[in-house]
Amino acid sequence: MPAKDTIRVHIPLTVRRRGGRPRILPPRDVKTSDPPPGQDPRVLRAIGRAWAWRQRMERGEITTIADLAAEEGLSDRYVSRLLRLAWLSPDVLERLVVRREPSAISLYDLCFVASLPWDEQPARVFD
Repeated sequence: MPAKDTIRVHIPLTVRRRGGRPRILPPRDVKTSDPPPGQDPRVLRAIGRAWAWRQRMERGEITTIADLAAEEGLSDRYVSRLLRLAWLSPDVLERLVVRREPSAISLYDLCFVASLPWDEQPARVFD
């Protein structure tokens, strides 16, 4: 039994799973603004995968893209394209991964932006 000086507050919230993560929703009668769009989890996963592949290649665990593709069970074209994400500019990586800013282009196009000079990449990715 609570003490006499205890105050109980009841807040009618709903917990729903969205994208595998719990999300707390306010009551239906409360109007809220939509949350700002976040980063697409596929982009974050692809960048992480590309960096892991790059590190394995630099350590000498894998010598060719064909070996990596065979090990991952993917095509060498796909691995080659995705691996380019490991060479995105530091500014673009910070904005995508740390600040979670959404990119204005698709993951497919982001792979090709990595071949541009670093100073041109942010304009192509976020504008």
